[in-house]
Amino acid sequence: MNGIHDMGGMQDMGPIDYDPHEPVFHETWEGRAWALMRTTGGFGPARRRNFRYELEILPPADYLRMSYYERFFKTLVDRLLSGNAITQTELDSGHPDAGSPRATPPVTPAVVDAQLARRGSLRRDDVHVKPRFKIGQHVRARNMNPVGHTRLPRYVRARRGTIVRDHGVFNLQDTNADGYTLGPKPQHVYTVRFSARELWGDHVSVRDSVCADLWEDYLEHA
Repeated sequence: MNGIHDMGGMQDMGPIDYDPHEPVFHETWEGRAWALMRTTGGFGPARRRNFRYELEILPPADYLRMSYYERFFKTLVDRLLSGNAITQTELDSGHPDAGSPRATPPVTPAVVDAQLARRGSLRRDDVHVKPRFKIGQHVRARNMNPVGHTRLPRYVRARRGTIVRDHGVFNLQDTNADGYTLGPKPQHVYTVRFSARELWGDHVSVRDSVCADLWEDYLEHA
């Protein structure tokens, strides 16, 4: 979808300040919010909306007002409420409702290390799919405006670039208009280099470029 979350290439959004010593988490609560997002996957309905889609449908004013991990926490709370894992009363009070059902947590401190060890690459090495493109080939990003979630940045759409790397096969991450996945649809993911002038015109440096990792469905022959 097209929304405020897709800020790449936008003007007047302010400078990007780079701090080589920036911590992973600026506050303790940010690390807790991230941990909660990682450990609550077993709660709620078996089929749920794509996490990034849920972030993208936040009202623009809220999206810009919230920090990175505030958005995560907002999405987490909405998931727990919609999945009936907690009630609004419990959220407001910080205490469980009398008589509310108790779920057995799928993740406990005793199994955290084992769970982290099981996390691996999302690359589909078990699936053989012939690549449509090859390294060095010129391609064009499709000019598409889907109503669901997509990983194709708006500022590269309809722009020409060159494939510089093939990362292998991954499931397509796009969703339908309601935020539910479109199905595995395994395909190659490529790093595509776009010159800055192709993206923003002749007033930028000819030496600059931007690389984007793009699914095969996002690309067409130039």
